[in-house]
Amino acid sequence: MAPGVSAPWPSRQVSVVAVQLEESSSQRSPSPIILVPPTDRLARSLSSAGTGLVVPAKFGIFIHWGVFSVPSFGSEWFWWYWQKEKIQTFVDFMKNNYPPDFKYEDFGPLFTAKFYNANQWADIFQASGAKYVVLTSKHHEGFTLWGSEHSWNWNAVDEGPTRDVVKELEVAIRNRTDLRFGLYYSLFEWFHLLFLDDESSSFQKRQFPVSKMQPELYELVNKYRPEVLWADGDGGAPDCYWNSTVRDTVVTNDRWGAGSICKHGGYYTCSDRYNPGHLLPHKWENCMTIDKFSWGYRRNAGIRDYLTIEELVKQLVETVSCGGNLLMNIGPTKDGTISPIFEERLRQMGTWLKVNGEAIYETNTWRSQNDTVTPDVWYTSKAKENLVYAMFLKWPTSGQLFLGQPKATLGSIEVKLLGHGQPLKWISLEKNGIMVELPHLTFHQMPCKWGWALALTNVI
Repeated sequence: MAPGVSAPWPSRQVSVVAVQLEESSSQRSPSPIILVPPTDRLARSLSSAGTGLVVPAKFGIFIHWGVFSVPSFGSEWFWWYWQKEKIQTFVDFMKNNYPPDFKYEDFGPLFTAKFYNANQWADIFQASGAKYVVLTSKHHEGFTLWGSEHSWNWNAVDEGPTRDVVKELEVAIRNRTDLRFGLYYSLFEWFHLLFLDDESSSFQKRQFPVSKMQPELYELVNKYRPEVLWADGDGGAPDCYWNSTVRDTVVTNDRWGAGSICKHGGYYTCSDRYNPGHLLPHKWENCMTIDKFSWGYRRNAGIRDYLTIEELVKQLVETVSCGGNLLMNIGPTKDGTISPIFEERLRQMGTWLKVNGEAIYETNTWRSQNDTVTPDVWYTSKAKENLVYAMFLKWPTSGQLFLGQPKATLGSIEVKLLGHGQPLKWISLEKNGIMVELPHLTFHQMPCKWGWALALTNVI
């Protein structure tokens, strides 16, 4: 992931699929996978991949953690900005803080994860109200957070933590929470010699995907059984270069190679921080960061660089109202701690969802995504229950909330404020909409602090 920048995605889709074999026993264990050559039929199968997890989940947590967490300066793209683009601030940072002969690989042993406690992480994630989590198993730097057989001496078991970080989190998530476990995987690596050699041949050679990416992804999926597989980074290679592996029990995104983004996959991510503000015909995800400028942890971040809980609630409400999921990113430190600012935001989101989760989880989009009369009012619905939810981000000083979209019916209409419980008075407006009399509450009586939701029964 690059801060505020989408990777270049060329013209055509790459076919990515696998067939899961029948398990030989009743025990839950990693299922073998058969690689299938890409065909048009399989391209279509990627487009129609199941979204059973992501549709009801609505809110997940992204974790960017790796060797880039050691310099923790500027961006998780630190290596690239320092060595490839030679951006002066990154060059100066190294010059002023490290010996002249210091290499990026020397950060590896310093990535200690000495305070990493997967159970503690899992408890924080559970408290956030998230329903799935996605960990960067390998970023573009190539360092794997598990003991990959295909990343000798550049993985978390051989170097730095000397432990299987992925396995510890997988076990904690599945034993202590109701979250689904997901993994991010970067297809390419910035400075891998095989990839660079393939690139120099205009990708006529395919040494890297055959020798590195495909067997490593096969190993990752079979060993940890992720329920979400979040691919990223084609390195500018054409569609015929990448040939990847997923299972029919894995929900996949759209970043599987040239031309696939925002076109193919179980759900679309389209670009970093993607929030269209309108309804899309396909399931989508808004992956964004609490830190406005970086996905990885930054020691040089200031308090104003972090989104407030009000801004995060707004992101969630807008995203879900338009049919998307919100994947909210944090960046742990090199020691494996989640900084207080990230933990606070996660717990605040959990507090908000305890009151208003009914308007978020397992909801569908409504005929209108937002209100045309009152700004910052967003809608979701549950058709079977005849419920429409109006989420509003500003409490009107008049105590009256005007909603232009809901229409009163002859049936019994009921309006409730989530977390308050008592039916509210309302009147039908002359042309369209209703006016709701909000309860007179002190600040401490408010069901929550950062946005509220009305449950409207039997409106059309």
